[in-house]
Parts: sequence; C-alpha cells; structure tokens
Amino acid sequence: MGAIMKRMAAITMPRGCGYGAWEVAVFGPRATIIVACALLLGTAGAVSASPLTPYVVTIEQVGANVVATGSGEFNITGLTSSESDSGLAANIEPEFGGITLGAGNRTNYDGGLNATGPTNFGSGFFTTASSSSGPQVAFGFAVASDVVVPSGYVSGTLLAPSTATFDNSTLALLGITVGTYEWTWGASADQSFTIDVVATTPLPATLPLFAGGLGFVGYLTRRKKRNASALAAA
Repeated sequence: MGAIMKRMAAITMPRGCGYGAWEVAVFGPRATIIVACALLLGTAGAVSASPLTPYVVTIEQVGANVVATGSGEFNITGLTSSESDSGLAANIEPEFGGITLGAGNRTNYDGGLNATGPTNFGSGFFTTASSSSGPQVAFGFAVASDVVVPSGYVSGTLLAPSTATFDNSTLALLGITVGTYEWTWGASADQSFTIDVVATTPLPATLPLFAGGLGFVGYLTRRKKRNASALAAA
C-alpha cells in the first residue's frame, strides 16, 4: 500500500511543492496542490509583514535640560487633512495635551480624528523649545484633537526620530507630570499617540558615603606608601 501511495505521489505531484503520497491519496492531486501552494504563499506573507510601530514620545531629564524624543508611525487612513504649512517652532503645552517636535513642512489632520485619551499630561503652559531636530510631528488633544505629520507622509511609514530640547529646565518647571499618556483614534495600534514621561532617577543616598569611603581608603594607601618610602630612605 505504501509503495502504491509513493507511486501516486510521484505521478501526480509537481516537483517543489513538498507534499507526500498520503496527502495525495486522501485529498486527491488537485486539492493537494492547491493546499500546498496556499500554505507556501501564506508563510511568505507572514515573513514579509512588518510589525506595527506606534508613535511614542519619551520626555526625560538629560543633564540640565529636558529632552522630548519621538519616533514611530501613524495610520492616517480615512482622515482628512485640513491644511499644510511650513510648520511651527517645537513646543510643549502639557495642560492641553499638546506637543510639537522637529521642524519643516507639515500637514494637519483633524475633524475625523475623534481621539480619546487623557485631557493633559501636566499643568504647564505653552513653552517653546530651545532647539529641535527631525521631521515635524505634533499632537494636540484638548484644543483641536489633531495629529500633524510631515508633508507628503505616507500612512504606515516609519518616521525618523524627532526631538525638542528645553534648555536649563526641569519637568517640574515645565509643569509635566510623570506617567504614560496614550491617545487613540482607531482600533489599529498605529492609530495612537503616546507620551511617556520618565522620572529622573535620584542618586542613592548611600552613594556619597561610598565615594567618600573610597577616597579615604585611597588617602590611607598613599600615606602608607610615603611612610614606607621615608623609612627605606632612612
């Protein structure tokens, strides 16, 4: 029986599909070919599909400055652009859930956005950034509920990182509250905008004592070497 199945497979199956005699005997040659090729195509599609990367902005204290860095993609399918312009200076407006990163020509999408999420990410007023980089991306919830992307942006395209830097400032001075804030306007993961405000990690209370202890040990070591050198010379 096994020899018959193998002979049937050799006759009916085209080379390259990889299915054996059992499938041919049970399902028939035509059905086997269709199933095998469908599986191959499905596997190829799964491998080539790119994962979604929702847009996320991280705001954190970097030395004496506050730096906001954003990257990811937007799904703007079904949204209608209201205007295009040369862009605004990067800024932040925590009390209205608004932030603008980068610079350059931009297109504004609103009206059909209907975003849902927190009303703010702090109590701070409007502050213009000291500097910025990357393509202009903006989001505002409380005032217009809109999303801004670079002019000519193609839905689902991964954007290069954009930044906004606020020199000689802190999260407290800018009125930004630590936490994660997410706004969505659809079911897809990239129909969202997230702001992640990272708390500054304080130095451990024992670190200065540890550093002082190391310094004292070093002092004792140097003193011992000097004393040994003095005795040897005598």
